[in-house]
Amino acid sequence: MKKVLFATTALIATASVAAADVRLSGYGRFGLDYNAANKTVAGVSETNITSRLRLQFDMSTETDGGVGFNARFRAQAESRDGVAGTAVFNGARFGVTYGGLTVNVGNIIGAIENAPGLYVTGTRSAGTGIDGMGFNSLVVRGASAATGSVGTFNWDAYDSAGAGSNGIEALYSMGGFTGHVSYSQRNTPVTGTQVPGQADGEARTAVMLTYSFSDYYVTGAYQAASNTNAAGSGTQFTTSNGTIIDANDGLYLIAAGGDFGAFGARLAYGSSDAADSVTLEGNMDIGAASNLVLWVNSTDVDSNLLADTTVVGATTRGANAAAADGTSFGINYQYDLGGGATFVAGYVNSAADVNDDQFQAGVYFSF
Repeated sequence: MKKVLFATTALIATASVAAADVRLSGYGRFGLDYNAANKTVAGVSETNITSRLRLQFDMSTETDGGVGFNARFRAQAESRDGVAGTAVFNGARFGVTYGGLTVNVGNIIGAIENAPGLYVTGTRSAGTGIDGMGFNSLVVRGASAATGSVGTFNWDAYDSAGAGSNGIEALYSMGGFTGHVSYSQRNTPVTGTQVPGQADGEARTAVMLTYSFSDYYVTGAYQAASNTNAAGSGTQFTTSNGTIIDANDGLYLIAAGGDFGAFGARLAYGSSDAADSVTLEGNMDIGAASNLVLWVNSTDVDSNLLADTTVVGATTRGANAAAADGTSFGINYQYDLGGGATFVAGYVNSAADVNDDQFQAGVYFSF
């Protein structure tokens, strides 16, 4: 079994860098996706091709004094649920490294995003199947102010298809210790006229601490957000019974995991205003080329959010929130074909009571 990874797919570690180095890498993935939820979407088939092609450009140089400078950006095109996405370039990330210290600006990684134990261990998608299938195993969850639906990715993370957080972060590693602090601030919409006293956009501060020993790790991460109800943010809202739900403030993650020979395990817990969530994962090698991962997640959505009777469209916020309340589970199988190619198959049953099945099978290859 591969050693536990202490970075997500959003991060390829910037270790010692050679002077004037330009590198091109990436991956392709394609396969069939069956998604029962598409039964409720007019004009969309339940079975489609899911695909992504990513090119990654890494540039670096090093001064005579050993200070490294680097930059990264990506080009990406993908298709999901029968809708082909336009090929895009993302925002650049710039970094300075010296010894065990790295400082990045721009499209930053984000402290929570970089926490080991956040994603499924060792899978090609960092989730289940070819494209993650909704990443239902994630334990850090927030709620949409507009709909009340409970979802994920409400923390700063490297954006492969957009500008990113445009923040600043510092990472430090020494021995088995890794520390990560990140900060970002969004701007309010440009109206052409400065409004006196207008609040700044949402600001996020996050910290992650990890200690690894042998093949095991423990980690904790936290994100605080301010001005979450400012114009252009709108991530804070009040339920119909007066309870304030702040989707991006006060996010917690605690996780532990490791390898035990051919077996591995992970336990993760996350908490927010919207929900408390726990994921238990086990994985094992099957022979020399196959790996099987099974995970189960239990999410307890805040009762005040479930009871919210605010009408949004044809449903209520509480009804939308209920779709995430309960148990989800997933199975991921991988077979190494050699040459950087892997066959991947996965199944997810989400907490939604109806149309909650998804299955994918396809091939991932890196270059």
